[in-house]
Amino acid sequence: MQATKNAQVLLKKYFGYESFRPHQEEIIDCLMQQKDCLALMPTGGGKSICFQLPALMLPGITLVISPLIALMKDQVGALKTNGIAAEFLNSSIPQNQQDEIFEQMVQQKIKLLYLSPERLLSQIDHFKNHLNPSLIAIDEAHCISQWGHDFRPEYTQLAQIRHIWPNTPVAAFTATADKTTRKDIANQLKLRDPKLVVASFNRPNLSLEVRFGIKKKKKIEEITAFIKKRKAESGIIYCLSRKSTEEMATELKLNGIQAGFYHAGIDSEERSRIQDDFSNDRIKVMCATIAFGMGIDKSNVRFVVHSNMPKNMEGFYQEIGRAGRDGLPSDTVLYFNLGDLVMLKNFNEDSAQKELNNEKLNRMVQYAEASICRRIILLAYFGENMENPCGNCDVCREPRSTFDGSILVQKALSGIMRTEEKIGINLLIDLLRGSHRKELIELKYNQLKTFGAGKDLSFAQWQQYLLQMLNRGLFDIAYDEGYALKVTSFGKEVLLGQKKVDLVHLEEVKPYEPFKKKALPYEIVEDSNNSLFDYLRGVRRQFAEKENVPAYIVLSDATLKELAKQKPISISELIHIDGFGEFKIKKYGNTFVKEIKNWIGSNESPTVKIDTYTQTLHLIKKGYSVQEISEKRTLHETTIYSHLAYLYSKGEIDSLEAYVSNNDINLVKEAVKQTKEKKLLAPLFSYLNEEIPFHVIRLCLAIIQKEEREEN
Repeated sequence: MQATKNAQVLLKKYFGYESFRPHQEEIIDCLMQQKDCLALMPTGGGKSICFQLPALMLPGITLVISPLIALMKDQVGALKTNGIAAEFLNSSIPQNQQDEIFEQMVQQKIKLLYLSPERLLSQIDHFKNHLNPSLIAIDEAHCISQWGHDFRPEYTQLAQIRHIWPNTPVAAFTATADKTTRKDIANQLKLRDPKLVVASFNRPNLSLEVRFGIKKKKKIEEITAFIKKRKAESGIIYCLSRKSTEEMATELKLNGIQAGFYHAGIDSEERSRIQDDFSNDRIKVMCATIAFGMGIDKSNVRFVVHSNMPKNMEGFYQEIGRAGRDGLPSDTVLYFNLGDLVMLKNFNEDSAQKELNNEKLNRMVQYAEASICRRIILLAYFGENMENPCGNCDVCREPRSTFDGSILVQKALSGIMRTEEKIGINLLIDLLRGSHRKELIELKYNQLKTFGAGKDLSFAQWQQYLLQMLNRGLFDIAYDEGYALKVTSFGKEVLLGQKKVDLVHLEEVKPYEPFKKKALPYEIVEDSNNSLFDYLRGVRRQFAEKENVPAYIVLSDATLKELAKQKPISISELIHIDGFGEFKIKKYGNTFVKEIKNWIGSNESPTVKIDTYTQTLHLIKKGYSVQEISEKRTLHETTIYSHLAYLYSKGEIDSLEAYVSNNDINLVKEAVKQTKEKKLLAPLFSYLNEEIPFHVIRLCLAIIQKEEREEN
């Protein structure tokens, strides 16, 4: 499909990536067909590209409804750094600048316009009269739902856009929404037969740990030691109250840590300054309430610590998701004690949705008290089944003993199914234990086959086993149906005997007890390229200061890590580094290549850089294929093709005929002649109608350049 090919070209040209992440292509294709879409993608899962790329391919302007000023500022800054025409409108911009943006908007000089729901609705007539957007993207869409964890009344008015622009496709994006919330989002926004895309919620690069019953003084000591193990790394510490954020920041400063605090009690101008300081690495550690973070697009947050228990799983997932958005290993730690639970339950007493909030809090407690892999529980909450333990959480590091609980599970799930999935947990336990409770008799549940099937277990034991089943994703709780239990597809497989499930022995469950004293897994594994990585961070910082943007917008930590690993010494090699698009190669490429050469000259012997090519050459001579070398060396295949081009240009390889045809060479020669381009691959790829892969073009260029040298 042509749209998909165009998206592939633009992905590399503007964003510097050669392949899409899971589900991105599917969503882009849907929007290019002018269809509505509801996408659930984890924080750091690449949801922005899902509407930014269609915006580049569609005519006119794309409106992006986003809740916070900082988020708009970061995303627009990143788009501009990639050479994309984008602007945002909010109260932080002077009126004369807003007028200029409106004028650019009317003249169709802007591809993406970010604005808050309040700004859109307050000037809806103006937008209606001057705009006919090709696409409307609504970020943080869970804010529209009363079942969502961050309900915002102003979002409920967004349904107006369907009446104003009836033919414009609407794409709603969220990182956290259970099944009830998803249904509500689609109804509230009046989405028309939306394509539902649910990406995996698994973020394997995040480690998960819970610390029980740690007293305040000890907690501060642990957090201080934790941070000091991560010199120069950014992190967020979430606290339950405004006062505790200030206290935590003060304690950390006394221990020599660059920390600030953030909460809703600080005036908006000061909050904006603090957030800017964090984004630009002037503050390394932010102690904050949940008022902080929803607008954070900072990709290099390396850790998130919850000093207190969060109030629900949605908020917890979104908050830990602010770590490791660049895909690099990052840590999350949750501190939990009974005091937190009492305080949060008190908060819920005064809330408008007391029962719902208490139920969600219970699920958070269940996660904290888990006896099985925490990632399995976290994913199950969002309807995703992961059968094998993750190996990257504290429970996996200290596993509990288990037994085959399939028969026990079948008894419980049978009880749910035989009551037509209308039963709640307490009544289900009474059914299984054969209770003669009045309500159970009136519903004639005592006549069911499962009545009394679990009478050998106490009420408390069934509670704990059902908690494990819930955490394993065997059944869900429908909050909008009186907390009725619903068996999942995974649960039905177990019920039918198609799969087995292990449960944890109850004697192994020891809630609220602190972990045994042990060496915490807080050590960072150093790699041999860290010094170059640090050096390149300094180079990046100079660009960031000059352009007045956060450093991660210039290049992400992941891109710098790849530069440090690959050590490209020519512009042509940068094309294979993720994050280096055409615009950034032109803007930053020469400087980074020059600085890498300088670093190699000062820190390594002249043969070190050539060693990576020599290793590839050695494997080629032994008869390994490009794919086999890629797997053996844990390098991208395009990098191996780059090595082949280099080795050919140096005379180490006599021929590339095994990888390219004469027809390919002639087509690339014609493309070079017509485009006058001999280095950048994207213009040649585009000229050739995307029919010749990037790596083939790269090899053809090596052949052409060698021919030219020999002729001269």
